[in-house]
Amino acid sequence: MVKKILYGLLIAAPVAIAGRLLNWDPVIVFVAAALAVIPLADIIGEATEELAIRTGPRIGGLLNATLGNAAELIITIFALNAGLVELVKASITGSILGNLLLVLGLSVLAGGLKNGTQHFDRRTAALNGTLVVLAVIALVIPSLFDSAIAPNTIAETSFSEGVAIIMIAVYALSIVYSFTSQKGPLTREAADVHKAKWSVRRSLITLGVATVAIAVLSEVLVGAVEHVTVSLGLTEFFIGIIIIPLVGNVAEHLVAVEVAIKNKMELSLAVSLGSSLQVALFVAPLLVFISLLFGNPLLLVFTSFELIALFSAALVAALVAADGESNWLEGAMLLAVYLIIGLAFFFLPAV
Repeated sequence: MVKKILYGLLIAAPVAIAGRLLNWDPVIVFVAAALAVIPLADIIGEATEELAIRTGPRIGGLLNATLGNAAELIITIFALNAGLVELVKASITGSILGNLLLVLGLSVLAGGLKNGTQHFDRRTAALNGTLVVLAVIALVIPSLFDSAIAPNTIAETSFSEGVAIIMIAVYALSIVYSFTSQKGPLTREAADVHKAKWSVRRSLITLGVATVAIAVLSEVLVGAVEHVTVSLGLTEFFIGIIIIPLVGNVAEHLVAVEVAIKNKMELSLAVSLGSSLQVALFVAPLLVFISLLFGNPLLLVFTSFELIALFSAALVAALVAADGESNWLEGAMLLAVYLIIGLAFFFLPAV
């Protein structure tokens, strides 16, 4: 049923493209493009899952780790090309917050209401939690030191690039660890164990077509952002923090909640915490180097509001995962923190 609803949203793709070509109201174009990206992100996930089944759990885990945030990465690349650097940084923050608080919160709440107290491997969860805190610290340090380094533009840029290289190295090490350990931080089993339904050829073609479609819609989406901020009275910052991450990851979010309801809390944690790690340790530093191609350097320098939100989310998520069990009340508390942060960013003037 959920799949049918998701695929039904594909009708929004031609609406968005036609709206862009015919100069329709930018709000309609933005909403249509955003809705169309949701099922396409799910299709990328499904094609990746099919390839993962064909390649085995370890290579499959690498594919999931690499392509898990493909839709959001494509959107942010187009945003960088359009010079919307602050929107990109806000989307990085929003994606991490969304996974640590919204997705994990909904999963723990739904799973707890259905199954009572749920248990998962404490060591793996603790390792994931530690990596999440480390990743947030890696984003915090350049921001704190920027005021002292800022007068020297070359040093400021070099510092962000150096931190980005270290973060990618840590991400690579976590992949190596996942290959050599049954319970690595990026190890992810299939949500539903089944034989491959698609051939490798079909999976690759589907993956390619969905990626191209998301690229086209991302250009449409980003092109309407500035008009939407004026029409709806929303800040570019709020769109980046809340809306862009939801659009790019909602399909994966549904998977995390679904498996938690099926009492597969360990897999649900792997989706939410693992996706946060991918964004912080791979997507964010990768965008630092991609931004150089467009002449709009992306520095790993975030506002104090973002830093407070990131550190709070990492801390509370690590605490929830540390004891190896969860209940619905913990899920409600995670959601409460997300809603409080969301309200704060909604009422925050442009930064």
